[in-house]
Amino acid sequence: MSEHQEKEIMSYIQERQFATVSQIASDLYVSPSTVRRKLAKLQRSGFITRTRGGAKINDSSNLLPSFSFRTHQNSLEKKKIAMSATQLIKNGDVIFLDGSTSAFFIAEYLSGFKDIKVITNGLDTLSLLAKNGIDAYSTGGWLLKSSNSALVGEHAINMINRFHADVTFFSAASVTNDGRIYDIFEEENPVRLAMFKNSSKIVFLSDSTKYGKVSPYYICDISNVDYIVSDIDISKKFNSGIKLPEIVY
Repeated sequence: MSEHQEKEIMSYIQERQFATVSQIASDLYVSPSTVRRKLAKLQRSGFITRTRGGAKINDSSNLLPSFSFRTHQNSLEKKKIAMSATQLIKNGDVIFLDGSTSAFFIAEYLSGFKDIKVITNGLDTLSLLAKNGIDAYSTGGWLLKSSNSALVGEHAINMINRFHADVTFFSAASVTNDGRIYDIFEEENPVRLAMFKNSSKIVFLSDSTKYGKVSPYYICDISNVDYIVSDIDISKKFNSGIKLPEIVY
């Protein structure tokens, strides 16, 4: 419950950039004293800065955000997306999960399926799968220092090439209006492409904050994926003429 409250508060401030203690307490049905205690912890972690009467989100535009920071960003939306994404899973499936926080949240909802196997390059995702009793494989590889949460490189790709998955779930930092998908971690993209090559279905997980933006490293076009799972209606987010895959909410 404690971690859930922190993620809710973080998402609330993220959406507004600034929020007062009274606003958070009223809208999230949490006592002001609890809000103050959670804000103090989030400030120690570097996610927010306390101000008189409230808190503001820290500007991380010049930094590569940590995995922990990204799990707090839009966490409610990512959980909604993860739950919707499970509609595309069936008993007995072999699943690729990339090292994104959106894929991490899917691991929370897999315990109800029988005889599934998951291959992931996400360290936190692997740990969560083990905690939930899911048959999980690590890709191996070297630790991506810029995120400290994903395994990348030739060894990871070689491991992925040993499997054929029923479905790959991945996410990215941004999607442009002309349907090009980009990320901030260059080294993880070859791992994702190996997953795509060895999978029957490719599913892009994308919350509403990612549309109409661009990041440094191109992954693929939206036409290369089979499904998009989002928390909003994205049909008007793209330029006219862009052919979209099936959308799941």
